[in-house]
Amino acid sequence: MPNLKDIKRRIRSVKNTQQITKAMKLVAASKLRKAQHAILEARPYAIKLMDVLNHLAARCNNDLHPLLDERDGNRHLFLIITADKGLCGGFNGSIIRKTAQYLKENPQNENSLIIAGKKGNDIFRNRPVNIIEDHIGWTKDFNYLKAQEIGENLATLFSEKKVDKVFMIYNEFKSVMAQEVIVEQLLPVVPEKLEHKEDSFAVDYIYEPDEESILDELLKRYMTVEVYRAFLESSASEHGARMTAMDSATRNAGEMIGALTLTYNQARQAYITKELIEIVNGAEALKG
Repeated sequence: MPNLKDIKRRIRSVKNTQQITKAMKLVAASKLRKAQHAILEARPYAIKLMDVLNHLAARCNNDLHPLLDERDGNRHLFLIITADKGLCGGFNGSIIRKTAQYLKENPQNENSLIIAGKKGNDIFRNRPVNIIEDHIGWTKDFNYLKAQEIGENLATLFSEKKVDKVFMIYNEFKSVMAQEVIVEQLLPVVPEKLEHKEDSFAVDYIYEPDEESILDELLKRYMTVEVYRAFLESSASEHGARMTAMDSATRNAGEMIGALTLTYNQARQAYITKELIEIVNGAEALKG
């Protein structure tokens, strides 16, 4: 028969775990509300900025700015955005698998990584891949200025022709239950074709002070905004994934407590029945 003390100890342990997962779910829900509000505010600005940039860049010669320079080289740089902590379902695993899959399928490229998040860094630092820099702990103090710093660094590496293409791999927030891994080319900037747009889009403009200065400023801002948006998307996705994972863990703990309680009651009933039988048998023996 199972030991009643062991079962009671197991029930207490699972209840303690359930309290922790429930608290983590509430914390994640609180952080998710803030992160979701931030990304919903950032998306329209990023979309409009890219629209304006498309208007201008599509009319310019690619030689006008180094960030528009399309090259055929195979030196690819990836900005990988993971979390600093676990317990968030498949959030980190999906990013790591996507990156590892690309590296495996393209061994001919000179691939380099810039890794944001401790979880991604823990995995790739033990693999034969060039890590240019890491940003561990970004979830604590990430802001627009940090995004600007990363964006400027990426632009510098590309402008100095140390890399030929720059990509971002991150989780895009769809809903609390769903996140999608996105592989987005950041550099070179490839503007949309004007001939597929309506006539009003193809109208040219007068630029002040000049076209090159405006393009340079827009591209700098584009780099910052795109990096900032990707980190906001990742933050909201992480909190959503953790909230879902902790909710599932809390429900599973409740089911386990129910099963253990049933086992405890059955074992206790068996012990009581056994003791009653022994008492009755003893009494019968005394009568005899």
